[in-house]
Amino acid sequence: MQAQHLPPDHPLVRSGGTGVLLVNLGTPDAPETASVRRYLREFLSDRRVIEIPQLVWQPILRGIILNTRPKKSAHAYRQVWTEQGSPLAAITARQAEKLQAMLGAGVRVDWAMRYGEPAIAERLSAMQEAGCERILLAPLYPQYCAATSATVVDAAGDWLRAQRWQPALRTLPPYHDDPAYIEALASDIGRQLGALDFVPEVLMLSFHGMPKRTLDLGDPYHCHCRKTARLLEDALARPGLRIVTTFQSRFGPAQWLEPATDATLAEEAANGTRRLAIAAPGFAADCLETLEELAIRGREQFIEAGGEHFATLDCLNAGDAGMTMLEAIVRRELSGWI
Repeated sequence: MQAQHLPPDHPLVRSGGTGVLLVNLGTPDAPETASVRRYLREFLSDRRVIEIPQLVWQPILRGIILNTRPKKSAHAYRQVWTEQGSPLAAITARQAEKLQAMLGAGVRVDWAMRYGEPAIAERLSAMQEAGCERILLAPLYPQYCAATSATVVDAAGDWLRAQRWQPALRTLPPYHDDPAYIEALASDIGRQLGALDFVPEVLMLSFHGMPKRTLDLGDPYHCHCRKTARLLEDALARPGLRIVTTFQSRFGPAQWLEPATDATLAEEAANGTRRLAIAAPGFAADCLETLEELAIRGREQFIEAGGEHFATLDCLNAGDAGMTMLEAIVRRELSGWI
């Protein structure tokens, strides 16, 4: 809207813009107990994440978990914290910066965290104030899960409900079987395997775990993970390399998707596997679950059980293969807007 067409007392209005908001799970502000406690309180209070009645769950969360887990988690975060802060936040920021350069000035690219800062509502407001009337919400979860993808849309919906002038909103769909994603994984994982100083017998593909009841309730996450693994194995085409798919980060007493990453690492070593590499294709960026749970504790589990050579491969992060893929799928979803 041009200023010369407005009456003198009309407030300044910016409009006509298009935005892309990259969203990842979240991170505490600092690797300290108090910060981790705030983060876990928000994360574990989400009804999409913990699907049991709040009257039952909240006393457990506030009375036990928030008094015991934050100290342990803070110690884990300290082992992977960087000069730029949280690895997840720093990498997501780099992804947004690079995507901005790829898409050019005609699109405003920003990033947010579902839990912690910067919050989705805050960045959507900033985009709206900058004139974005069309926004692509891009949860960086290749495999759809209600506890990840859906809760991002929930948060955006909560923000939309409070807006008098709502922007048009699109959501990036899951891309677990997108040829661009599979090609990026195969290229990047293949490059990293070729740079190792040993030849792995096994490549383990570790996806974040979910309670088994999510599968029983109809969540497609397990099927998406399995399809990604199958397509990636075909794309890698490495005879002699055995590929196994597992699920990590079990929490609480409920039955989770199996096989479990930690148990499988120990079993592989006990059964004679001596050289193993592990990749986490469900994570768009390296984070606590890859840098501490896999690279540190996973290595310890494998070596202590008799393994000899272990490598954790990087996620796509802001590397060339991952950014080429991200640009391709974002441009496709922006079709008609740019």
